[in-house]
Amino acid sequence: MVTSIVTGAAGFIGSHLVEALLDRGERVIGVDEFNNYYDPALKWKNVANFTHHPNFKLIEGDIQFLDWQSLLMGVDVVYHQAAQAGVRASWGKGFRFYTERNISSTQVMLEAAKDAKDLKRFIYASTSSVYGNAEMLPTAETICPQPVSPYGITKLAAERLCGLYHQNFGVPYCALRYFTVYGPRQRPDMGFHKFFKAVLDDQPIAIYGDGQQTRDFTFVSDAIAANLAAEATPEAVGEVFNIGGGSRVVLTEVIDTMEQIVGRPIRRNHIEKAMGDARHTAADVSKAQKILGYQPHVSLVEGLAREWEWVQGLYEE
Repeated sequence: MVTSIVTGAAGFIGSHLVEALLDRGERVIGVDEFNNYYDPALKWKNVANFTHHPNFKLIEGDIQFLDWQSLLMGVDVVYHQAAQAGVRASWGKGFRFYTERNISSTQVMLEAAKDAKDLKRFIYASTSSVYGNAEMLPTAETICPQPVSPYGITKLAAERLCGLYHQNFGVPYCALRYFTVYGPRQRPDMGFHKFFKAVLDDQPIAIYGDGQQTRDFTFVSDAIAANLAAEATPEAVGEVFNIGGGSRVVLTEVIDTMEQIVGRPIRRNHIEKAMGDARHTAADVSKAQKILGYQPHVSLVEGLAREWEWVQGLYEE
């Protein structure tokens, strides 16, 4: 039986990944700190479906202080999804949480991974934020990263550490640069969750700047498929892949689509542009298509409808 570790197992992407691995008959060790970046009750809700699964074990704790050499014994794959997320919160006093939870935590795991005899893959969840205001759209992995937020800086630093441990110690890493993942269980500080919640509360949604910024939106099940492909593909080792949704959309057009889904007008309140937000993102996923066989399957309309259904259920409770 394959044994995997998923860090951030109670988070948005991590919890979906745990479920997918358990459905495949794998043994999963989930690691999560349940910190208060957002309401821990939402994270406990995320893991409620599999907490008592016979092949699942939950370890609650700070990655930096766990005994990783013992944890990695007999482990085949690590899916390192845990991170201090959020572009806008990464300025100011909170920055140390980003250095600790994104850089230091990753380094601690890599130190143990270099001596882990059974480890076949160390998959690192990176982000499109490493590109910043990319000079080419769609953006290929060969473009020089130029983060425009402290968050992006820390995620790129951890990604580079993975590369160093691969080159020097043979850690079988692979990095997936996610482009704006959305869907059920999305964090409450993320755009679509916030927008749908505002609709339920009959409040205007806050739009940073003019609303003409564009994003490449990726449905969560497509991000999960990319992780499973990275685990199964030997050629993925040592490589970095963009994982996007296949289309770049203007934010105001997304909100028009949301209006159709919720069946009512959405009031909009334009506020000042946020520091550290990239103006445009678009993933060139041709490398992931070629090597991983990656193909996004869920359209934005379908994905938004699924998230709206989930948000309604969450807040009706």
